[in-house]
Amino acid sequence: MNGKGQQALQTPPLRASSGIAKRMMQNWELYLFMLPAVVYFAVFHYAPMYGIQIAFKNFIPSKGIFGSEWVGFQHFERFFNSHYFWDLLWNTLSISFYELALGFPLPIILALAFNEIRNGYFKKSVQTITYAPHFISIVVMTGMIISFLSPSSGMLIRGLEALGIDAPQFLNDPAWFKTVYVISGVWQNTGWGTIIYLAALSAVDPQLHEAAIVDGASRFKRMLHINLPTIIPTITILLILNTGNILGVGYEKILLLQNSLNLKSSDVISTFVYRSGLVSAQYSFSTAVGLFNSVVNALMLITVNQIAKRTSATSLW
Repeated sequence: MNGKGQQALQTPPLRASSGIAKRMMQNWELYLFMLPAVVYFAVFHYAPMYGIQIAFKNFIPSKGIFGSEWVGFQHFERFFNSHYFWDLLWNTLSISFYELALGFPLPIILALAFNEIRNGYFKKSVQTITYAPHFISIVVMTGMIISFLSPSSGMLIRGLEALGIDAPQFLNDPAWFKTVYVISGVWQNTGWGTIIYLAALSAVDPQLHEAAIVDGASRFKRMLHINLPTIIPTITILLILNTGNILGVGYEKILLLQNSLNLKSSDVISTFVYRSGLVSAQYSFSTAVGLFNSVVNALMLITVNQIAKRTSATSLW
């Protein structure tokens, strides 16, 4: 091939790159606005990923990451063959699905109900009351739960006993721990979750409701056949994201509510990673467990997204 032919093959990439650079210069304000977020994720999320390799090494701090010995999948095999693997997996999955089944539909129902309220003052008051708990920190929230449910001085326990009801040990009984955890989380986050759906409901065309009223549709039918289909794409996206975090039960709240009596049902993967990594200094083993957790979440996210992509027009990618 002669020199002109080679130059012709090289021209399109050069033109493409120059076109991208030109668009970036034309919209430099938008890229500058996006820069802090890019730097944040690069520094705090992507750069530390080089440490994942200690999951496949016998990490010794004095030798460093690169000087530690490779052990392959030894830590993963240790975790999979341990007697606590299935208990940790069951506790994590049961809490996640319990929270998803109870906490995911409630913001949708609440948003549809708020959208039907015509009294502006009452609507704003109820909205404020429902999403205010979201701003309570986890430490304060667990303190409130303990104050209400403490076997010795809990207000709810004392109230049930005053009514002649034998109150269960909510914080000490393993059978009650998951319910306490999930219901308190739903109370804290349901009101905040309605904001997204209310924003989606604002896109409903009023002419659709006017036409439905002319046809004699009741308020419930209009909500069912106009409002609900409008927010289905939003529901699908949030369901995909929630399902992709099915093993991502946080350790903070569980750790604050955990004790030796409810450990049977409160010990999840995240609390186990905390104990084995930070408390017992088993850095490689805890990294392997955390990596397993992240990989499963990623696979769940991809799987649910592909299902949503094939069954509907809404998906993450």
